[in-house]
Amino acid sequence: MEKKRHHSIPLFSTRATATVSVALVLLILGIAALTGIAMHNVAQNVRENMGYVVILNDDLTASQIENIKKRIESSPSTKSVDYASPEVVLKRWQQMIGEDENILELANVNPFFPEMEVHVNAPYASPDSLDAIVAPITLLPEVVEVKIHAEVIDTVNSTMANVTLSLLIVAAALLIISFVLIFNTIRLAVYSRRFTIYTMKLVGATDGFIRRPFLTSNIVNGIVAGIIAAAITAALVYYTRSLSGGIGEVVTWETALPVFGAMIILGIIICFIAALMATNRYLRRSYDDMFH
Repeated sequence: MEKKRHHSIPLFSTRATATVSVALVLLILGIAALTGIAMHNVAQNVRENMGYVVILNDDLTASQIENIKKRIESSPSTKSVDYASPEVVLKRWQQMIGEDENILELANVNPFFPEMEVHVNAPYASPDSLDAIVAPITLLPEVVEVKIHAEVIDTVNSTMANVTLSLLIVAAALLIISFVLIFNTIRLAVYSRRFTIYTMKLVGATDGFIRRPFLTSNIVNGIVAGIIAAAITAALVYYTRSLSGGIGEVVTWETALPVFGAMIILGIIICFIAALMATNRYLRRSYDDMFH
């Protein structure tokens, strides 16, 4: 007599599939989070390299120049101040336009004034803030003019706002898609033990007692998946930091470590909620519904 073949889903294989699926989703979310952090750091660096230029009179003494520099540096908006003499400004201008002829030989005088390049802290890198900052500086008798990089700042702020919004939309979409995928994967794992759930109900087990092992095992799955995803992400960060060109400075270990912890916590939360919903689904079903 030929034996009937029973088609079942191995428990270990199901749990392994669920864990790998969760790990892959967490990996994608982790990379998206680090990308957002990298963009934020780049934006901070760009904003802090912006500011305004203070053009000074060419007859100031060293003491007067130092007093103005200290006054600007004392402002909470100031990150750094770089003084350039008329000779340095002339040299920069010639390098910028690629002028081979010496302008001093043509004009017999250096037409440039001494100036201070002021870089501001990122929170102050907006035209409105800079207007308020430079207003008292323009009134100083030692100052000829103050130039603000307003157009560049507006462009950078607008670009970063669009990039941030795009990343938030992508992250939200990934989170929704990931939860659906993880829920379906965990539901498959619970489905393979649906008759165990029904049998436990028949012998009088409470819903909480039935849920407990499923929730516990899926919390463990979430921890393992989070650790796997965090380890892979850490390897990517390590590789990125080993590259030349300053790419590794965009994402530091100090900023990446909270992301690793969040990946593990998110894995626990998602697995717990998905297991709770999937278990409750089969707790409410009758025996006939178990076959669907």
